[in-house]
Amino acid sequence: MLRPDLSVSSNTLLRTMSAEDRALLAPHLSRHDLARGDVLARANSPVEHVYFLEGGVASIVAAVASSRPAEVGIFGRDGVSATSLILGSDRSPHETFIQIGGGTALRIDVAPYLAAVSISETLRVVLLRFVQTLLVQAAQTAATNAHQRIEARLARWLLMCHDRVDSDELLITHDFIGMMIAAERSGVTVSLHILEGAGMIRSKRGRVIIRNRELLEELAGDSYGVPEAEYRHLIGPLGRTSRGTEA
Repeated sequence: MLRPDLSVSSNTLLRTMSAEDRALLAPHLSRHDLARGDVLARANSPVEHVYFLEGGVASIVAAVASSRPAEVGIFGRDGVSATSLILGSDRSPHETFIQIGGGTALRIDVAPYLAAVSISETLRVVLLRFVQTLLVQAAQTAATNAHQRIEARLARWLLMCHDRVDSDELLITHDFIGMMIAAERSGVTVSLHILEGAGMIRSKRGRVIIRNRELLEELAGDSYGVPEAEYRHLIGPLGRTSRGTEA
C-alpha cells in the first residue's frame, strides 16, 4: 500500500512533529474518507483506531441519561482522536463522531500508535499539548454555556467550526446545533434568525453560511478566543484571521 506523505498533510499536529516522529507513525498510517455521522470512537468501548483529521469537524459528545447528549469538545485538522490513550486509558465515556464531513483522515491502529509514543518523548509531548488545548476548550464551553445567552453561544460555536473548514458554508441542522450548544431547537431557530437579521450569517435548510466573521466575534465576546490562543501558543496555526492574530 502506498503510504501518505505526512510532510504535506493538512493536519497541523503532524506538520508540527519532527521528521523523526512522523517517520515512526508513517508506516502504519492510511488515508480514509470521512462522512458526516462516521464514529471515530464509541463511548465506553476500547479504542481500535486513531484518526488525524485532514478535513471535516469532529464532535466529542457526552451522553446524559436524563437529557440530550451535549458536545464537550470539537476538533478538525488541528487535532487527533482518542486522546484518552495518551492519558493511559483505552476508552472514554464520550463518543466522537464527524459532525461536518467532506474530508479525509490519516488512520493508525492503536498498538503501533502507542508503541511510537512510548519510543519518543517528543511525540508524547506534542500529543499532550493537544490534550491541554482540549481541556481548555472544554472548560471554556462549560463557562460559556453557564453564563452566555444562546446567541453568543451560537456565535462561538459557528466560529469554532469556521476555523476548521475552508468553506464559509457549514452543512448542519438546527437540531444538531441545539445539541452542540445545549439549547432547544426553537431557541436555535430564533437565534439563527437574529444573527441573520444582523448580517452575520445566512441560514438555509440544513446549512449556515458565514457572512461577517468580525460581527460574529463581537457577539461571541470573551467566550471565543481562549482555547484558540492556547492552541497557537502550544502547537501552531489555527483557523482564520482573528482579532489581529495571524491564523
